[in-house]
Amino acid sequence: MKNKILGSALMIAGTTIGAGMLAMPLTSAGMGFAATALLLIALWALLAYTGLLFMEVYQTAPRQDVGVASLAEQYFGMGGRISATLSLLILLYALLSAYITGGGSLLAGIMPELGSPDTTLKISILIFTVILGAFVVVGIQSVDGLTRLLFIGKIIVFIAVLVMMLPKAQLANLTAVPLDNLMVISAIPIFFTAFGFHVIMASINTYLDADIRKIRIAIYIGTAIPLIAYLLWQLATHGVLSQGEFTAILKQDPTLNGLVTATTQITGSSILGEMVRLFSVLALITSFLGVAMGIFECANDLLKRVRLPANRTWLALITFVPPILFALFYPNGFIIALGYAGLLFAFYGMLLPIGLAWKARKQHPNLPYRVIGGNSALIIALIAGVIIMLIPFFIQLGYLPPAVG
Repeated sequence: MKNKILGSALMIAGTTIGAGMLAMPLTSAGMGFAATALLLIALWALLAYTGLLFMEVYQTAPRQDVGVASLAEQYFGMGGRISATLSLLILLYALLSAYITGGGSLLAGIMPELGSPDTTLKISILIFTVILGAFVVVGIQSVDGLTRLLFIGKIIVFIAVLVMMLPKAQLANLTAVPLDNLMVISAIPIFFTAFGFHVIMASINTYLDADIRKIRIAIYIGTAIPLIAYLLWQLATHGVLSQGEFTAILKQDPTLNGLVTATTQITGSSILGEMVRLFSVLALITSFLGVAMGIFECANDLLKRVRLPANRTWLALITFVPPILFALFYPNGFIIALGYAGLLFAFYGMLLPIGLAWKARKQHPNLPYRVIGGNSALIIALIAGVIIMLIPFFIQLGYLPPAVG
């Protein structure tokens, strides 16, 4: 019998672990391994907590198949629904457009030339989206199956990369201290979005029949996998590259290619570079599936609310047409939006569940399940969420050093 808890955990982990994790060592270059590890553990605890808050509030939902926007309307009226829907859709469309553009460019690299390079890229974007989008349209069971398969491949490739890198790690590199303590604060919004599984919570709630025990297990397992993967990846890269080499890379090429080139040269293995690229492809696809499913569910919830037909054809058009158009005609148009993805996610993944839980606890004081920490934990999490939202503005004003990533 299919284990839905495991499938849900892997969907959470697959949505969380994106291609961006490979660039995380660049962001943490000046921080050192110890500070980076502490930051990752703190953000994991914070975002697992707010994910569980969504589940607490879902106990009060009239049906198990409602979206997060319906919960927001239930407690904050139409203003809450509009805020939740807009913040989620802008964030998800920005991410999905980036994944479609990236996936299309990777596919174009192995496609035969079809006219001009621009035509090849556009055809590749369409092929990439249609093939993978079909799994989302068919339903969560097909996404579950494909995610399991890809996740196994992703783990195998990731283990191979670690096996190649970890033996070359040096203790002296791992004990480096931050070049500037303020860098740790600047890195928070970038690392923060690396635990962004909240966008599929509505789907997970429906898939597991609103069973709180099963959902809690799925969240614990599904968020622990990315945390362990991130810590091992940081251990490998910080151990192999000294802080001096890291900062030199950033000056020459502050991208994933710079990191791939450096690790290839230092380990003396071109296979390692190809492994990192393969991992990028697998990570990008699993993130694409999770984000597309999030938009699909959000659109379904929205159409039901305004009493419009919510058949799968309409939902597919709403989900994929906007990001495809941006990917085809404005391949760089979402860069600014992606820069503020952390800001949007801080609202959706932090402030919204905290506000919902606060209201739900007042209206339903005897809920069967309540996340540990009481209202004190809600206040601490709220303060943390507000600080995270303010960090990009402090960086712009020059009070904090810019983060790379």
